[in-house]
Amino acid sequence: MKPVYIVFFIAVLAGTLLISYWAAQRGRTLPQFYRFSGSLGGMQNGLAMAGDFMSAASFLGVTGAIALHGFDGLLYAAGFWSSYALLFAVAEPVRRLGRYTMADVVCARFPSRRMRGLVAVDTVLISTLYLVPQLVAAGWLMHLLLDMPYPVAVAATGILMTMYVIFGGMVSTSWVQIIKAGLLVTGTFLVALMVLSSFHWDFGRLVAAAKEHSPWGSGLFAPGNLLENPLNEVSLFLSLFLGTAGLPHILMRFFTVPNESAVRATLWTATSVIGAFYVLTVVLGLGALALAGEAAIRGLDPTGNFTALAVAQAVGGDFFTAFLSAVAFATILAVVTGLLLAATTAVSHDLYHKLYRGGRSSDREQLRVAKFAALVLGLGAVAISLGMGRVNVATPVSLVFVVAAATNLPLLFFTLFWRRFTERGAMIGVVAGLVASLTLVFFSPAGFLPVTLPFLEKIHLDEPGIVAIPIGFLAAVIGTWVGGDRPDPTRFEVLRGHVRQGETTGTASGGEGSWA
Repeated sequence: MKPVYIVFFIAVLAGTLLISYWAAQRGRTLPQFYRFSGSLGGMQNGLAMAGDFMSAASFLGVTGAIALHGFDGLLYAAGFWSSYALLFAVAEPVRRLGRYTMADVVCARFPSRRMRGLVAVDTVLISTLYLVPQLVAAGWLMHLLLDMPYPVAVAATGILMTMYVIFGGMVSTSWVQIIKAGLLVTGTFLVALMVLSSFHWDFGRLVAAAKEHSPWGSGLFAPGNLLENPLNEVSLFLSLFLGTAGLPHILMRFFTVPNESAVRATLWTATSVIGAFYVLTVVLGLGALALAGEAAIRGLDPTGNFTALAVAQAVGGDFFTAFLSAVAFATILAVVTGLLLAATTAVSHDLYHKLYRGGRSSDREQLRVAKFAALVLGLGAVAISLGMGRVNVATPVSLVFVVAAATNLPLLFFTLFWRRFTERGAMIGVVAGLVASLTLVFFSPAGFLPVTLPFLEKIHLDEPGIVAIPIGFLAAVIGTWVGGDRPDPTRFEVLRGHVRQGETTGTASGGEGSWA
């Protein structure tokens, strides 16, 4: 622990608290709390989306995976970035149909209470599972740099994220994410420049030096350094590529802009920023290996989570290390706040307002429930995080992508693009995908529990996406074919925008049984 670390951490803490205080004065209405009243510009929202997506898994986990495992680490970066291609297909329909949550989008076609409840529960599960590795990373980061006990560090991070959501909602969350995205890209860019300058701006020399200091030698960029079974390589990329389009906290960002053209600007901005960032993580990972060495990387953390700090120390000393550490903490705060807000919105809007109160609760009542839900869910995520040991945070995050890709992705794609899709097929698909993915995620060799399913251990399958994701898709298709209920073609035409809403029967908007 050094004074410069404390100064930077206090600066980040003070800045984010000021944002939260400012946002609390402006986020007092329900639309402001849930979605910034849909008033963010496309570029602003794109930066916020990038800040929401570039998590501890991206900055800390991927950088470490590249340094320690070469090609397999690059696979994480490629999978995360390429996943944004699918968002271009669903973004505009989601913006057009949704109001606050993913359940709003699905219930535009299947307006039943059970459908909304199932999607809301799925949202809470995915968001909570994603929260856990972020809190773990924050705990170990603060333990390393501030000599703070791990449980205290996790609890402190959990309290902060809960405060941001309770007092500022989407207004606070968005601005924390925008500022964090700017800091993260700026910080990694500066360190990457210093790394390249150490090798006379010759990327080839950097790669050669990294290979020389790697235990893999010339095989640094050969597959199998982390995932020995080739099936794991395919499964990992499949999970990362398909998972993003099913993440509730990412889909929520399409509701914070005023129109569909702003949605397109959001995606182009976010994709550009995220792509540039992942290129920089490659330079940081290789630079850490070439300049600090594997021993220094593992000395900070055996799993490689703090590789970015090792390279910052090598090129810039304590000042750059402190700056990048504070940026890493801001990164975690921005992501956990977005995740908690997604789960909170599902509880207050879908479960409480739509289901329990039948759409008859007041805005003030929903805000009270949302803030109470944020408190309960935040404490729950902290409790789970305290039981997790040290892991490279990219690994549990990739497992959460499996759940999103096996449940929300088939539901969303079939709802938007398959005319014959039925509510029974949707229900069966989500339930089957949820059961399969959660079972495989919790009981895989790299899963959340110390017990492994025998058949996964036998085939050495650490990344279960290649099994769980097809189950979600196939169950939805089979449920539609054999379920017996008939699709509503008129509702599908309205949903696709082929028929104006006024040309149909049905109420204008609102509760279950209506078009919204």
